[in-house]
Amino acid sequence: MSTFVDEKPTQNLEPFKGVKKVPHEEYYTSGHRTCQGCESAQIMKLMAKAAGPRTIVLGSTGCMYVANTSYYATPWGVPWMHTQLGSAGSSALGAAAAFRVQMRKGFMKDEPINVIAFCGDGGGADMGLGGISATMCHPDYNLLILMYDNESYANTDVQISGASPYGVNTSFSTPGKVKRIMNHRWKKNMAPLIAAGHPTVKYVGTISTSYPLQAMNNVRKALSIGGPTFIHCLNPCPKGWDFDPVLSFELGELAVNTGIWPLYEIENGKLKLYGKTEQIAKGKFKRLPVRDYLLKQGRFAHFIDDDIDYFQSKIDDMWNKWLVPGVIPLQKDLETE
Repeated sequence: MSTFVDEKPTQNLEPFKGVKKVPHEEYYTSGHRTCQGCESAQIMKLMAKAAGPRTIVLGSTGCMYVANTSYYATPWGVPWMHTQLGSAGSSALGAAAAFRVQMRKGFMKDEPINVIAFCGDGGGADMGLGGISATMCHPDYNLLILMYDNESYANTDVQISGASPYGVNTSFSTPGKVKRIMNHRWKKNMAPLIAAGHPTVKYVGTISTSYPLQAMNNVRKALSIGGPTFIHCLNPCPKGWDFDPVLSFELGELAVNTGIWPLYEIENGKLKLYGKTEQIAKGKFKRLPVRDYLLKQGRFAHFIDDDIDYFQSKIDDMWNKWLVPGVIPLQKDLETE
């Protein structure tokens, strides 16, 4: 039976069965200039370790481009290429297509090569959304787009992005005496947007660097399943979020434990909640109050109790009224007149 999809084999990357099974080799090493406590650097390290040496990394302009390229030096231990802001989708698709041509013409060995393009939330959820969407429509090419989300345009002095949370203090939404809350938008729900709009995509998921083994295994699954895939990672940013770098790991956990950042994966159309998110959904773990998360960050220092209560109500609505918390914002029950 003929098929219109010409998908080449991928690497078979089995999940790591515990931290002792994780290889010692590092493909993202010292030499970068990220801030102390940078969780975006952490996901680069985990992503590269999970993918292994037969990988090419494409990074669009953002924090991780600037920090990883200085004075002709780089922390990358695998081939990498800098691409323009907003080009994660097109660069990933172009690289995957170029490899296929080179292999077909005999210019390089015909073997599975991981193609990973990363982008920040500004370059992915905003400027690069169209390109990422277009790339997801090409099931013939194996690639992963990973969006590291520090909830701002942190590379250019922390401006609002489509992924910035409600009420946040940024250089473009500074609270004042007349208007305390300058950003009234709610955070863009990026992973479900990709999954719902591109039904042929085999894998979409959310991860947190506070759960590193799980994050690496999600990356390995995304690279092994075939076709274009997408992962959205929340990355606490000490500079942009205004907190002590020692709290980076804790804030990642709090984002999950308060229910603000649900962890899930959508594999071949099947949704699976995992980790603490699954425990919350099954009633095995009670969500922590969002106050515990918000007030550890200087970007929410202007919040009064009413603001915190509103934020809490929105998270409560997500868990109590959404069809699937964090994924499908449709109401569970149809309203009757």
